[in-house]
Amino acid sequence: MDQLRGISLTQLRYFIRVAERESMTRAAEDLYVAQSAVSSAVAHLEKELGVQLFIRRHAKGLILTAAGKELLLRARQTLTALAESLEMIAGDAQSFLGPLQVVCFSPLAPFYLPSILAGLKREHPGLEVHVTEAVAGEVGEYLESGRAEVALTYDLALGDTIDRDVLAEIPPYAALPASHPLADTRSVRLSDLVDEPMILVDLPHSRDYFLGAFTERGMQPNVQYRSSSYETVRAMVAQEHGFSLLHQRPATDTTYAGGRVVAVPLADEVRPLRVVVATLQSMRMSRRANVFAERCRTVVAAGV
Repeated sequence: MDQLRGISLTQLRYFIRVAERESMTRAAEDLYVAQSAVSSAVAHLEKELGVQLFIRRHAKGLILTAAGKELLLRARQTLTALAESLEMIAGDAQSFLGPLQVVCFSPLAPFYLPSILAGLKREHPGLEVHVTEAVAGEVGEYLESGRAEVALTYDLALGDTIDRDVLAEIPPYAALPASHPLADTRSVRLSDLVDEPMILVDLPHSRDYFLGAFTERGMQPNVQYRSSSYETVRAMVAQEHGFSLLHQRPATDTTYAGGRVVAVPLADEVRPLRVVVATLQSMRMSRRANVFAERCRTVVAAGV
């Protein structure tokens, strides 16, 4: 390991930022240093390790090589472990300082994130949580690329490299306008709705889940409208454009536009979606990520 003595923590930090930003220029701007300093750090790492870390493409910027992806994972682990060790040595074991990169499945964010972040800010004011919202499919990519350490998401389109800590199982329900003849019933069957206009939550993998609830039973829903916005779907339902299938239930049945949506349980046994905290299997969770996960458990349990 003698040949690695010339590698500094600063060089690793610069490398991580370049990998995140896919650009020497943007990384230098974020770090408030000259671009030449960032370029020199990456060049030094490549020389010391004897590998190429980035593929340079004019149209797509910098893309990590296989060796670069491995170094990104190990560099993050190294810097996180060092920061935590220094905190503990300093006798500050109850303090959680510094940044934590989080990715959240966008439809879940308004239901849980505000309470999660409020609790963390109150209990750990030194913790800097940076949240990115993403759709199913993208969440796993954020974890695998190292752009996020931990995710709050549904268990949708997560690969075999991802660990899941199940927080809750949420069954779907029928979202109906208040004027619908079935709005006051205790439950409704999918066969009662299949011929009516459906307003589909049109997000990757989510749409397949909702359509599958019908097709797995030999039915084809009558999809009239599609929207990637949860609230747009609710507003369309309230205005009697059709019904929808949803999971999360707002604290109020009133939409932004002022209409009412009634949540009616399904009589059919449709597979519930699992709310999970997700992390990369090959990466040990930091203390920051653990405290975030624990807060997620508390908030999700209170909301179920």
